[in-house]
Amino acid sequence: MAYLGLDISKATLQVALRTDDKVRRKACANTPSGFTELGTWVARYTDGPVHAGLEATGTYGDAVARFLHDGGHTVSIINPAAMRAYAASQLTRAKTDAVDAVLIADFVATQHPPAWTPPAPEIRALQALVRRLDALQEMHTQETNRRTAGVAVEAVRASIDAVLASLDAQIAHVRQLIRDHIDRHPGLRQQCELLTTIPGIGDTTAATLIAELFDKPYTSARQAAAFAGLVPRIQQSGQWRGRPRLSKIGPSRLRKALYFPALTALRCNPTIRASAARLLAAGKPKMVIVGAAMRRLIHLAFGVLKTRRAYEPQLVRP
Repeated sequence: MAYLGLDISKATLQVALRTDDKVRRKACANTPSGFTELGTWVARYTDGPVHAGLEATGTYGDAVARFLHDGGHTVSIINPAAMRAYAASQLTRAKTDAVDAVLIADFVATQHPPAWTPPAPEIRALQALVRRLDALQEMHTQETNRRTAGVAVEAVRASIDAVLASLDAQIAHVRQLIRDHIDRHPGLRQQCELLTTIPGIGDTTAATLIAELFDKPYTSARQAAAFAGLVPRIQQSGQWRGRPRLSKIGPSRLRKALYFPALTALRCNPTIRASAARLLAAGKPKMVIVGAAMRRLIHLAFGVLKTRRAYEPQLVRP
């Protein structure tokens, strides 16, 4: 088996092909023609599929990952934190794109990360819409903060108000696009209807969970919570025991999307209220309780999707 490491940037791909005899390097454009050039180059030195690895780098690596997958190769999307730890373990001194490509190829060859499967087209479209909505809401918050801070110049205040009005219209438009997209796909609609039976999870949060979390084949709710970075990180060495903290390994947008739903669930979800009461009686801080509520929401969401049954608090262990 040959191993391919790719370091992705907006314009270029730095690649390293590790075979039995040597490591070969190449640079090509991060474009469809560059992908074709890459495929031809890989075929020249291999006699079959390769195992390719690349870091999760937003959207820059999506197209080449799909190209390699469609070409019959195994593709792994690697958490950047894992690559940083691996680089440190190898005592890597240089930090360049070419060096990183070789390091990724070595990581794939020695660690055998799990294969990645591209999300279905309807999930990809939902991801794009959900992320666009998140970006618009972030821009709205920024402009609102500027308006609230006070603007002495009337022309600037008018400009901010115009931008806010435009953002309000776009946010409403994208929300409608998300609803229409979900309604056109019965599978997505069924998942959304199940998730919104959980007190604390509304339409927007349900769409985010479907697009960003439950597009992967988890075998347990804990796996889903771990992907979202919502499991505790235990710190202990000898007699010293540190305070557990959330691992926060995984997409921050998931934790961001669950924060306010968790606050709502602490008020109106009987399962999460009962868990929070126990933690509060044990003297746990507020943010520990909120983190536990976020994690419990994922567990409840996993349960209703797995069983395909609406949330019933009397059937859930408090």
